[in-house]
Amino acid sequence: MQIFKNKTNIDFISKRKPALFLSTVLNLAIIVGIAAFGFNFGVDFAGGTVVEVKFDHPITAEEVRERADKGGLPDVSVQNIGAAEENTFLLRMGGVTQLNEESGAKGKEALEALGGVRNVYSDLPNGIIRFRAAQPMDSDTVKKAVESAGIGVQEVRDLGEAQGGTGYDYQVVASGMADRVFAALNAGLEKPDFEQRRVDYVGPQVGKQLRNRGIMALLYSMVAILIYVAFRFDFKFGPGALVAMVHDVIMVAGYYLVSRREFNLTAIAALLTVVGYSVNDTIVIYDRIREDMAKFKGKPFAEVINIAINDTLGRTILTSGTTALSLIGLLIFGVGEIFDFAMAMLVGIVVGVYSTIYIASPLTIWLDERAAAKEARLRASGNVDHQQPNAA
Repeated sequence: MQIFKNKTNIDFISKRKPALFLSTVLNLAIIVGIAAFGFNFGVDFAGGTVVEVKFDHPITAEEVRERADKGGLPDVSVQNIGAAEENTFLLRMGGVTQLNEESGAKGKEALEALGGVRNVYSDLPNGIIRFRAAQPMDSDTVKKAVESAGIGVQEVRDLGEAQGGTGYDYQVVASGMADRVFAALNAGLEKPDFEQRRVDYVGPQVGKQLRNRGIMALLYSMVAILIYVAFRFDFKFGPGALVAMVHDVIMVAGYYLVSRREFNLTAIAALLTVVGYSVNDTIVIYDRIREDMAKFKGKPFAEVINIAINDTLGRTILTSGTTALSLIGLLIFGVGEIFDFAMAMLVGIVVGVYSTIYIASPLTIWLDERAAAKEARLRASGNVDHQQPNAA
């Protein structure tokens, strides 16, 4: 399929300096933004709870979100899964248990109000409130006091008398967020109109490990691609491909930063896909550059690159346009993580084409010019050394 009837002769390379300046400014702004504001980490990375529920009647994700909000669960993400007629949803929220800093402080006040209670400590990672009482206490009394602070209680553990006879130790185990989801969705109903199919918990430490491993996977893939490009072509082509990949990753990360969409394992998958797509487009142009270097010997390297970019322009438009059209379909009909993945990929396609032309190619030109200047200096110094004995 032919896009252009006549061969194009657009001077892309002459605009490389303003493009490099714009890219540098945008990349620095995104990096500063990430350092200052950070990503909106999802449950995968920040830790939290995922609950799958299935309703026995038609209902939309927005209606599920409204019910959760009215039931006292405002910070919840609702995603429809499967076909619409299945009425199945994933509810995501931060935290594994109902114990957090705010509720822990209220629970401490409620326990201290019972009298004779001291050393109240909220163990947030494990969802346990520990305290010591001067006298033995009834478990039901402790449970009601903590529940009055808005914390669901799974059990109250009586640990017995402390060493030295300084009091009696107790632990209050907070209920999981899944119980809170059930209570919120069931508020005002005689019997539940849904069933909980699955509950997944991701602790903060596990989330941190997933985040670190995702970042390492991204870095390893980029290093592997750099080695591949350096061996397949020439060393001067490798840095251009690497910098272009870093540029594309930062730009796609900027989408998550600005939109405040959840940054999770799906985002890592999108970044890895963008890296592969970006280097594929770069390698196609690098192949044409290598062919044109042999075909147009004697022409300036920048001109050879410009010819190669124009020769592959039709192919770039076809492949990128076809992929973009499929992603637009996902954007229209997709929701939740599917929408995020499609949007990140669409951003990646646009910046991937741009970086191949205005990041990878200019850096390759700079490295070639630097190598040529170094060779010229060596030749000049060699000639001087050779002429000095004759002058003597």
